[in-house]
Amino acid sequence: MAATTKTTRKARPVSAPGADVLAVLRDRIASQELAPGSKLREHDLADEFNVSRARIRDVFSTLEQRGLIERIPNRGAVVMRLEPKQVFEIYDVREVLEGVAVRRATENSPPGSWSGMLEKFGDRAEAMIRAGELETYAELINTFRREIINHCDSPILTSMLDSLFERTGFLVRRLILVPGRALEGLQEHRGVLTAMNEGRADDAERLKRTNIRNARECFRRYQKLVL
Repeated sequence: MAATTKTTRKARPVSAPGADVLAVLRDRIASQELAPGSKLREHDLADEFNVSRARIRDVFSTLEQRGLIERIPNRGAVVMRLEPKQVFEIYDVREVLEGVAVRRATENSPPGSWSGMLEKFGDRAEAMIRAGELETYAELINTFRREIINHCDSPILTSMLDSLFERTGFLVRRLILVPGRALEGLQEHRGVLTAMNEGRADDAERLKRTNIRNARECFRRYQKLVL
């Protein structure tokens, strides 16, 4: 499956090779198109993006600094595998940071600003889940996160949350597959959005932190299936 997707990407022209290599690889790792343990080959990527191998090595250095890949002697660059302990730590940090981001986004938005997003998490989202369109629902969650980040107006929070999402984006998609979790998460997101739309910043933060804690507990129960 990954090989087929990669072939498709190769056929697509890259408009700005020097700038796009990092962004595309981050996206592939976050979506788990490049699964943990996947090997990244300098030569293949240099050919795909029509850049030098030196440029690819620079991208690898950035990905390594972000904790997305590791470079192993005699093996080269591989996508990082997360251990359960690391995932729990990330959830603890996410609870605090996402809670703060939701509060700031609420404070920075007039009441009623989130009605459109709240509508997206209504009946149509529930129908997606019941129809098994879980990838579409996962994209809706990502859209909500991007809106929160945009409205929280904090470059520091943005940088930190982007780094965490890059490392755990695939977990969202896998946890959604756990029986009942998608519908539970949908109700939690509706609660967060309702508080945000009504301008109740403290309640929105509290509900978002509860949402992350519940996701963490779900991971704890199903970690052998998720990782």
